[in-house]
Amino acid sequence: MKKNKAQILVVEDDQAILQGLLDVLVFNGYGAVGVEDGQEGLDKGLADRFDLMILDVMLPGLDGFTICKEIRNKKPAQAIMMLTAKGSEDDVVTGFQAGADDYVSKPFSLRELMVRVEALLRRSGRNIGDVNLTLGDISFDGIKLMATCDGKDVELTRREMDIICYMHRNRERIISKQELLEKVWNYMVTDIETRTVDIHMLKLRKKISELIGETPFIVTVRGEGYRLDIEL
Repeated sequence: MKKNKAQILVVEDDQAILQGLLDVLVFNGYGAVGVEDGQEGLDKGLADRFDLMILDVMLPGLDGFTICKEIRNKKPAQAIMMLTAKGSEDDVVTGFQAGADDYVSKPFSLRELMVRVEALLRRSGRNIGDVNLTLGDISFDGIKLMATCDGKDVELTRREMDIICYMHRNRERIISKQELLEKVWNYMVTDIETRTVDIHMLKLRKKISELIGETPFIVTVRGEGYRLDIEL
């Protein structure tokens, strides 16, 4: 058992899933609170301190995306995981846009769930990208989470800024998806199936293209990973 138990709020309206999540979290040494209503989940998430919030997408009262946005606005450092429908990439993308740190698709294995929970809890409060740096013509502000170039700017997520900073520190080599999961997402196990890295890279490239057009920034090396490709 952990000496200082991390506190986790689970907002899920399916009673069987909710109870199963609470049981496995408590079994693994965490403090777990369950809520079935979206509005109640938002109120509790804002009123109390939790190390992690696990939000289902479809909820009575308020949906998980709305809760995520509200929590992210009021508590920028809050760790948030979304529970999405199996194979629904739109839900995954929308969840990340709302400010989620990670997602798990239903039905999920308990092993996968715990890998992701432990990774988010390890990462909480320790951000790689709390710095300012300039790459080519782009200025990145890791505190305000903004990228600026020639008077234009785009907002970044915390994870996007972490990716940029990690790739900058390792700019002389190719970085695999597995390494990014380990170093940026803090996964101790990286053989689980996830498109998290791909989706974040897609969103990040789109934002960078708004600033510098089609100028290369992060390139994919087929079968190997990613490489920073910009004049420094």
